[in-house]
Amino acid sequence: MNGTGRYAPSPTGELHLGNLRTALLAWLSARSTESDFLLRIEDLDSGRSRSQWIAVQLRELEMLGIDWDGEALQQSDRSGHYEDAVKCLESEGLLYECFCTRAEIREAASAPHGEFPEGAYPGTCASLSPTERKDMRASGRPPALRVRAGGSILAFEDGFRGKVTGEIDDFVVRRNDGDYAYNLAVTVDDAEQGIGEVVRGADLLVTTPRQLWLFEKLGLQAPSSYIHVPLMLGEDGARLAKRHGAVTMEERIAEGATVGGLVGEMAASVGLCDPGDSVEARELIDGFTWEAVTAIT
Repeated sequence: MNGTGRYAPSPTGELHLGNLRTALLAWLSARSTESDFLLRIEDLDSGRSRSQWIAVQLRELEMLGIDWDGEALQQSDRSGHYEDAVKCLESEGLLYECFCTRAEIREAASAPHGEFPEGAYPGTCASLSPTERKDMRASGRPPALRVRAGGSILAFEDGFRGKVTGEIDDFVVRRNDGDYAYNLAVTVDDAEQGIGEVVRGADLLVTTPRQLWLFEKLGLQAPSSYIHVPLMLGEDGARLAKRHGAVTMEERIAEGATVGGLVGEMAASVGLCDPGDSVEARELIDGFTWEAVTAIT
């Protein structure tokens, strides 16, 4: 048994075929071992998430043949759970206020002789005095909340990449607009939903050490398995995007594709069926193993 699996889209638009392939692989992995499969709507980003896309994404998954157990969980309904986690971290002295703008962070991170990896927060606000914090708040700058990770090093075993080691910077758990950050919410939700296996895109690989750090600090049970699958690429070798033409299920169907043909296309791209096959998602369950998944393109 792999343990309970999940798929967690953000309602910012239609799901393209790369998103749907990841959903298909996560679903096949769970169903092939008779595990539960849960759906979570990650709609915490108030600036980009739109409620109307939730129904669209659910319909797309159902059209593909993907089902899930129970009701879909929405992160926007769970702010109290995330606030409890923030309070727990605060009580352990693991948070501090950060008043930096994105431009200031980019400038500090690009300074010569920097000690932090590219894109990492350099700790500018970590040692502000109470007076300095008071002055920054009085200036009208709302603070974000960052963890005190202190450059911790954490390693884990990924189903595709093998051993992955990551350095953990002082990442944000609550943004300066009040929204809870992805890493905090995902950690809390995976623990409370009892997720045993996380299958997601390789673009999220860098977030996993941060989440494992949070699991430890919050005293929560982490998933036992992480599998970060390569992203689906366009003909130019770049990550699949709208510039590549018809990349969503409805766009492809409008051009004459069938659902079975699209399932077959996604399955063939990972070696689960032959190119040109038309299949139903459920037909792939019995023969699914991660060993059968060949080089993903």
